[in-house]
Amino acid sequence: MPVREPAYRPIGDYAIIGDCHSAALVSRDGALDWLCLPRFDSPSLFAALLDAENGGKFVVRPTSDFEVRRRYLPDTAVLETTFASATGVARLLDLMSVSSEPEKRSQLQPDHEVLRVIECLDGEIEVEVTCDPRPDYAHAAPRLRDRGPLGFHSSHRAQLLVLRSEIPMQLTIDHSGVAGRERLVRGDRRRIALTFTRGTPAVIPALGAVADTRVARTVHWWRDWAARCSYAGPFRQSVVRSAITLKLLTYAPSGAVVAAPTTSLPETLGGVRNWDYRFCWVRDASLTLQALFDLGYPAEAEAFLSWLLHTTRMTHPELQVIYNVYGEKRLPERELTHLEGYAHSRPVRVGNGAAQQLQLDNYGEVTDAVYEFVARGGRLDHQTARLLVGLGHGVCRRWREPDEGIWEIRSERRHHTYSKAMCWVALDRLVRLHDEGHLRAPVDYFRQQRDAVREDVERHGYNEELGSYTAWYGGDSVDASLLLLARYGFVDPTSQRMIGTYNLVHERLAANGLLYRYVTPHDGLPPGDAAFGICSFWAVETRARQGEVAEAVARFEQLLRLANDVGLFAEEIEPELGTAMGNFPQAFTHVGLIDAALTLTAGTGQPGPRAHEKRRAPSRARI
Repeated sequence: MPVREPAYRPIGDYAIIGDCHSAALVSRDGALDWLCLPRFDSPSLFAALLDAENGGKFVVRPTSDFEVRRRYLPDTAVLETTFASATGVARLLDLMSVSSEPEKRSQLQPDHEVLRVIECLDGEIEVEVTCDPRPDYAHAAPRLRDRGPLGFHSSHRAQLLVLRSEIPMQLTIDHSGVAGRERLVRGDRRRIALTFTRGTPAVIPALGAVADTRVARTVHWWRDWAARCSYAGPFRQSVVRSAITLKLLTYAPSGAVVAAPTTSLPETLGGVRNWDYRFCWVRDASLTLQALFDLGYPAEAEAFLSWLLHTTRMTHPELQVIYNVYGEKRLPERELTHLEGYAHSRPVRVGNGAAQQLQLDNYGEVTDAVYEFVARGGRLDHQTARLLVGLGHGVCRRWREPDEGIWEIRSERRHHTYSKAMCWVALDRLVRLHDEGHLRAPVDYFRQQRDAVREDVERHGYNEELGSYTAWYGGDSVDASLLLLARYGFVDPTSQRMIGTYNLVHERLAANGLLYRYVTPHDGLPPGDAAFGICSFWAVETRARQGEVAEAVARFEQLLRLANDVGLFAEEIEPELGTAMGNFPQAFTHVGLIDAALTLTAGTGQPGPRAHEKRRAPSRARI
């Protein structure tokens, strides 16, 4: 049995809980080590993930040595951790309670609540609770006040925290946190609730049977949502878990989907590739939208598209790479030098400088996302149609420029092949929308420019000697984004050019069944990253589209085994050890899993949205 856990748990030892406004990470040993409130990109309340000693944490666990099993309650985001010690067994449920806005108002619920319920299942077991909040990325150490039956209160910048516990708690010596212990025997159940409220009178969290009701309501809410998933293929468990993860990473008030709930988890230990991913990438739009539609979640897909179009209008006619959940474009990048970083990996960054880059592929992502919506029965209003035509003119004006590309290099701009091909996608979808009567565009001009882009890519982005498309014009390197050329219809997946490209990508970028994004050190940063999660799923999808379904299924099943014990994937996977690296969990990786599963299901003849006619979204007059 383990004696005591290390200061920094492996990234894959965490699980996510959330309320579709923000999310927390909970480790295998019952430590809630990361939580930002009230939004994903708000300053952290607990940040032991980035500074084990000073970041702040919220721990519930046995005091003695223990072994751990954990899972999500089926089809929910409620985490169940079972601790087995020499004297007894205890079960911990962790969740952020969810309910509709009318329910919150009618029941005077707090803005956000973390609810933790620990129960002794067998024998007897002593448990400890420590709650040590450190607001504002641990810049502040607020003093907690003991309010007796009203719990422990702490205020910071008009934000009120209230902690109530059925386990007796006492203030620590410096009053920055509280701690308590209690020996439980079989049948004993204790609830601990931490609530966060802004600008309104405190809502004291109720415990006992009322807390149990909130647990049951949250379980029901998630199961009701998961039951709407239309995928019925052989990989349903993994697909539903990925869908729930996407929902957890969705900011409900706007419909935006953040890339991850964390910042600065390193791509390699001790490295400097530590970025803030608590924002929304336009790059992810089309793939995310199609995944939501194909899983039977048109409301979520349309909400995301509405956010995307609203955001696009704010910077029209240009497209920014990243926005926050409300479409704000100013995301200045800075370093938090007082935090030591995950496992001493510095710097710790908040904000993201990639927001100021030029990524021409974004034009294709936006227009393809809209086309997917229209293909399922959606309709465009006049303002959106004008916006799209304006983006088309922007593509025509800029497609000949170099850019930083999909992988956000921090060196000189290049003429990236994928970026150019996505400019072709943008113009191609606009031509189709015009021809199908959804908007009016200067279609002859757009066709001429579309054809010019294709000619340029085939001439400069394809290397005859290598028999492959290349990462940038005139080069001899490849990157994994080239696998998407077939997915977006730029090239037939079974063509010799695409087969040659897949073979070269696999030859140069594959390691133990995984794919790196690229291996050429051209991005302006010291080397040091792992295989990129979604790229490995792109390879599966490409092989399936090329007719190699059995090989694709085998590779897909191998990838599924690399998820952590509760089915979550990070941004990257270390090929030798199979460990999670980078920000966690990563929406883009789970989108890749869903997309590959849907493609494989169609290829094997199993029932599913892509095996038959595409599911149609409810037609809307305006979006």
